Amino acid sequence: MGVEDKTKKELEKLRGSIDKVDSRILELLNERAKIAQDVGRVKQSAGKTFYVPSREEDLVRKLTKQSPGPFPITGIRPVWKEIISASLSLEQPLEVAYLGPEATFTHQACRKHFGLSAQCMPVRTIAEVFDYVEKGKAAYGVIPVENTTEGAVSHTLDKFMESQTKIVGEVLLRISQSLLSRSGRLDEVGRIYSHPHAIAQCRDWLEVNAPTIPLLDTTSTAQAAKIAAEDERAAAIAGEFAADIYGLEKVEVSIEDNPNNFTRFLVIGREIPEPSEHNKTSLLFSVKDQAGALYKILGSFYENDVNLTKIESRPQKRSAWEYVFFLDCEGHINDQSVKDAIKGLEKVCRYVKVLGSYPSVDTEGIS
Repeated sequence: MGVEDKTKKELEKLRGSIDKVDSRILELLNERAKIAQDVGRVKQSAGKTFYVPSREEDLVRKLTKQSPGPFPITGIRPVWKEIISASLSLEQPLEVAYLGPEATFTHQACRKHFGLSAQCMPVRTIAEVFDYVEKGKAAYGVIPVENTTEGAVSHTLDKFMESQTKIVGEVLLRISQSLLSRSGRLDEVGRIYSHPHAIAQCRDWLEVNAPTIPLLDTTSTAQAAKIAAEDERAAAIAGEFAADIYGLEKVEVSIEDNPNNFTRFLVIGREIPEPSEHNKTSLLFSVKDQAGALYKILGSFYENDVNLTKIESRPQKRSAWEYVFFLDCEGHINDQSVKDAIKGLEKVCRYVKVLGSYPSVDTEGIS
């Protein structure tokens, strides 16, 4: 037997083994789906919510720790996200509103968190996302809250001052820009469209590789992709996700100047989820006008050994020169240490509002 025949026979044997494993995986997925349906029936009879983000996050973290390899650790989360998403769709269609239009980074964050089986609904404004969740038009909403280079999204913070929704999750997404067109060839591009922020993020690459091509502003990277899909001489700066949605080819990927550009998105719902293994709590508060008020607030967290991960101030629109603060800390609202820290806040604050307690994002393998 020749080398080529021997190689062919060995490959056929190995592929046969893979086929058998795939059949076993499919059998187990169907077995899991049947159990998920039973879980759904029990939850429905007990009047419990069918989507439990804390349970999902703990499961993914546990599987990640258990895996001996060689399957990549970074592949476990997206695979199980889709398994869970598909299983949930058997219990009840999960409707999620997000800041549109389709193919934006918020849409990508929505898909990353809820999976492909969720019914993601684009809406026009951040206020509309809150409205959809509050009125029950959607079970959850996804909105941007801060970017590592551009700072906080003020519209999102402002809406929390009046909204009764709760933060139930967070998504961290690396913002990577690509140049997309119908042909995938730079020499066929006559004009480049994108949102001004996206163009600014790619300024160095554009100056070197496309110095003479006109740059035109759009309201979103998704709109730029739509224009590029309709105009063979146009290209768009957008995420790779937009290429799949609008059928575009990649001229060049990762053209952003700063590779460490991340956006944090919040998932909002109507109820605070149960505690997971790793939690974060978000608060809104307004301090009394007295010396050392903010010092006392920070001291309350220090005294109760609660770690702060973020603090942000916003002006109150109703009163000039008065501010509200947004604060993130480690732990769940049910934790005694967090409860005690909040009690300390109430002594020196005009008001304190718990915005939510939710599973903190696992930064390993962020994409």
